[in-house]
Amino acid sequence: MGYLIDPKETIEILNKYRFVFQKRFGQNFLIDVHVLEKILKAADIGKDDFVVEIGPGIGTMTQFLCERAREVVAVEIDKNLIPILTEDTLKAYENLTVLNEDILKLDLKKLIEEKNGGNRIKVVANLPYYITTPIIMQLFEEHIPIENITVMVQAEVAERMEAGPGTKDYGALSLAVQYYAEPYIAAYVPQNCFMPRPNVSSAVIRLKLHDEKPVKVSDEKLMFSLIRASFNHRRKTLVNGLTADLGKTYTKEAILNALKKCGITETVRGEELTLEQFAQLSEAL
Repeated sequence: MGYLIDPKETIEILNKYRFVFQKRFGQNFLIDVHVLEKILKAADIGKDDFVVEIGPGIGTMTQFLCERAREVVAVEIDKNLIPILTEDTLKAYENLTVLNEDILKLDLKKLIEEKNGGNRIKVVANLPYYITTPIIMQLFEEHIPIENITVMVQAEVAERMEAGPGTKDYGALSLAVQYYAEPYIAAYVPQNCFMPRPNVSSAVIRLKLHDEKPVKVSDEKLMFSLIRASFNHRRKTLVNGLTADLGKTYTKEAILNALKKCGITETVRGEELTLEQFAQLSEAL
């Protein structure tokens, strides 16, 4: 059998197993070898790496991961894909474990401890776009030992992750991602690279986790509640936005004093602040 990246092979497998695409799982299988190569290059997979792939589909990318990495764990939520993976497309690979699990419910820390001695892993994923951000944020917030995450996302989401202060794409997601990792858009992917074709353009983004966070805060939760409050009220000044959402905890006067302490003018809007300034403000409060 050839590589599944050939659309003919993909159609053959889907027909053989009478596979029906599930809308709720947002299934779009990659059928373009150039895109696949860009993902592998961005993920920087080597022979010593332990890789967790989220959403292997029929195993198109998994084949290439197994040939490059020391060990691969593929986590697939759709039970209808498990026989395809284990009995057919990936049965030749001995360095692979296929799990029929929901990644949001899987104890990834325990898995890494048992299978990789708690050492850092690399994550590769092609996910339904509505669930990409929750999964990435969970991987960050649970402090899973990860070196990098290479993921296919909606193009505009990738741009939001990479955006800087004062731009229209800059928001709470930009700051959250950049607090944990360094984002890099590796490729833009047109709709015709998938089967079936999605309705949106996609991008491959690599998130390289920081060895040390770019800012130090004593209360991460507080910093992120300030960030969310300021972007919930984009059109308001930062003071009014924070007062609207956090007025029960902090008076307007306390917020103004904190801004003054940080040397931030009271007419500023949240979208103009850097991550460092949000961290300073959080400490001042």
